[in-house]
Amino acid sequence: MIKSSDFGNNFIWGVSTAAFQNEGSTRKDGRGESIWDEFCKRKNKVFNNQNADHASDFYNRYAEDIYRMHELNIPNFRFSISWPRIFPLGTGNKNQKGIDFYNKIINLCLELGIEPWITLYHWDLPLELQKKGGWANRDVIQWFGHFVETCIKYYGDRVKNWIVLNEPLAFTGAGYLLGLHAPGKRSMELFLKATHHACLCQAEGGRIIRSFGNGFNIGSSFSYSHIDPFNIHDAKDIAAARKADSLLNRLFLEPLLGLGYPIADLNFLQKIEKFFLPEDEKRLKFDMDFIGLQIYTREVIRFDYWTPYIQARIVKADQRLVRNTTMNWEIYPSCISKSLIRLSEYEGIKKIIITENGASFNDVPAAGRVTDKSRILYLESHLNELLNVKKMGININGYFVWTLTDNFEWAEGYRPRFGLVYVDFNSQERIIKDSGYWFSQFLKK
Repeated sequence: MIKSSDFGNNFIWGVSTAAFQNEGSTRKDGRGESIWDEFCKRKNKVFNNQNADHASDFYNRYAEDIYRMHELNIPNFRFSISWPRIFPLGTGNKNQKGIDFYNKIINLCLELGIEPWITLYHWDLPLELQKKGGWANRDVIQWFGHFVETCIKYYGDRVKNWIVLNEPLAFTGAGYLLGLHAPGKRSMELFLKATHHACLCQAEGGRIIRSFGNGFNIGSSFSYSHIDPFNIHDAKDIAAARKADSLLNRLFLEPLLGLGYPIADLNFLQKIEKFFLPEDEKRLKFDMDFIGLQIYTREVIRFDYWTPYIQARIVKADQRLVRNTTMNWEIYPSCISKSLIRLSEYEGIKKIIITENGASFNDVPAAGRVTDKSRILYLESHLNELLNVKKMGININGYFVWTLTDNFEWAEGYRPRFGLVYVDFNSQERIIKDSGYWFSQFLKK
């Protein structure tokens, strides 16, 4: 049986959450509106037209959830700061009640021996900034920089671990190109602008944090999937998989490492250069202390003539008749080891931390208990793969489960349940799932 001690004494274990997905209280204590608040108001953009007005009520129940984390022996807590809670209009006057809220979270964590890890941007851009163009407006570099600086000033005396951006491909690609996420735009030009500005922001955010001193552990988190061609003998599928990998895995990581955009494999990226200003190529790079990876599955890609720009499409798990989760993601534990082996080939990466890994299943309480054996098997199999690559000498330093409690899962609403703790979204009752008890025992050993 795998044990946490197998990974060594200094390995980092924790759980991850996000402000918009958990906090609720979207109009309480001076919080401003975010792009996701507005997106949820649009018809048929979110499953069953649900919204995050209440979510898992972390804003009011943060102490209960943090104490439960302590009860489960979880030593590290990754959470995000809601930008519109600090700056209701994105810039300008600060909201003291928002600042105080995160102070309470940080102080309680430290009191209980839980190390806080803060994500600065987890998709909840203030709506007032979106009205000015959002991530497609180059001014976002200054807006974001001011937000970062404010957070470090207020919390940097106690918080040493900082993640600049969460999955930039998701909030730019799904938000500005596909229209599936907030702000719901569908434009290649807006996507390219947002991509370039987000890449500049992840480096600039790192530089701002570093300017406050050398005692900080700074990183950024990227979605990452192992990618295979549908037909390993078909040249078109192989080429399509290479393009998909460049878009899904390399687009934001490689500029940060000083390698520039993967234009050679994605010709349409040539158009991004028209948004460059002098010195941008240098400004894209920053020497992070760690790279965070959100790894859940693999993607299988086949050539598709009708898909614009990349002529590639994802073959969903149910179409391949493989084991999957309620998100229709294939259960493929080797995604962890194959991805980390690939990442270890980059010279500029000092450390790697899995900042999210987990699975959603149809969790149903019975007699006050949630039996989720499938999640336990998922976590155990992926941790076995993680241990294998650590034994190979790959510098993997930590692992965070997504997530502590069931929450609002963006456009999927409340349907997917990823939590180690079950939440009844009507009563807000919490029930620790069997997987939560399993993870607690795993961390003891």
